[in-house]
Amino acid sequence: MASLTGPWLHLLVLLVAIGTFLLHAPAAAGRGGNDDPTAGFEKVELSDSDFEVQSPYNVPESQRFQYRNGVRTFWVYRNDKPFNTATHTNPRSEVKVKGHDYSSGVWQFEGYGYVPSGSSGVSVMQIHDGKGAAHSTVLMLHVYDGVLRFYSGTAIEAGIYDRWFRLNVVHDLGASTVTVYVDGRRKFGASVIPSDSFYFKFGVYMQHHDQSSCMESRWTNVTLYTKH
Repeated sequence: MASLTGPWLHLLVLLVAIGTFLLHAPAAAGRGGNDDPTAGFEKVELSDSDFEVQSPYNVPESQRFQYRNGVRTFWVYRNDKPFNTATHTNPRSEVKVKGHDYSSGVWQFEGYGYVPSGSSGVSVMQIHDGKGAAHSTVLMLHVYDGVLRFYSGTAIEAGIYDRWFRLNVVHDLGASTVTVYVDGRRKFGASVIPSDSFYFKFGVYMQHHDQSSCMESRWTNVTLYTKH
């Protein structure tokens, strides 16, 4: 067989390159971006004292929260009391990240979460308005029947049960937007209402419908990032 030389060889190489691109481009587009959402951010140093647990006031904290081997486990029951006697809010066992309220720039929550099968009707992560008024969140991530949702609405990630997932939530105060990444992929974005200050919460906080009798989530390697 005669060998290809000169312009014929160049044409063959070009055709192979175009074919390879056309073969792989649709698959790459379907996978979505996998860029590290923390790139360009500065890590915020956190200590154990920055993780303030809020749990039902009528039982010892150890009966609704456990911190062992770097994993924080939270659970509540549908008939539990609020976290103090001055509020009529739903049962919760969650952490408020204190000492790191923010009022400018871009802030990011990162954590590795786990929701066991059956936990439903529960918020597992929030961005809370620092004013502390009722209904003063700009983001809540709820779980209903194995689907992670923005409040009770838009589905962000299906099949959330019984697996560890990496969650990144970016809050850009200048643009008044929030962006949610799951396992490094951008899954959701929305405009939010501006306010004077905000803080992050995570754990379990019972919602108003489709609650399971027990609600649980586990978290590890929770980190904050910021850039200005």
